[in-house]
Amino acid sequence: MNLKFDRVASIVFLVLGILIIIESQKISESAYGSQIGPSTFPFVLGIVLIGLSILLFFETIRHQAMYKIVQEKEGGKSSNFKRFLIIFISAVAYAFLLEKLGYLITTFAFLLISFQTLERGKWVSSIIVAAAFSAIIYFGFVNVLGGSLPKFPL
Repeated sequence: MNLKFDRVASIVFLVLGILIIIESQKISESAYGSQIGPSTFPFVLGIVLIGLSILLFFETIRHQAMYKIVQEKEGGKSSNFKRFLIIFISAVAYAFLLEKLGYLITTFAFLLISFQTLERGKWVSSIIVAAAFSAIIYFGFVNVLGGSLPKFPL
């Protein structure tokens, strides 16, 4: 872990949370007389993001010595940066390929790449979890909630 990166990330997430709350106030508050409208989820998400960013900031301050020991054992920031870069590139590829390849294929590939980036090996469990998660979310969203997600490219 990189203490400086965690502090900067916590500040960035704090600002992002504030911006989400501000922008959520511009969304219609009620849909057809309901108490919960389209602005509720972004507003709650912003509050959660602010809370977690504050928690991250104080945890980095509190555990400064522990982070230094962990960073020395892991060999510095290059391994974490490499992991971040791999997951970031796969997330961008996920966004571009979602419509072309469909939800199931792109989500499965993204999760598999992310699992293997974070913990190498355990291919069987990574494949099972990625496939199950993709299928369950797709089935639940499409069949239970009646939503639509990009289908197979065939």
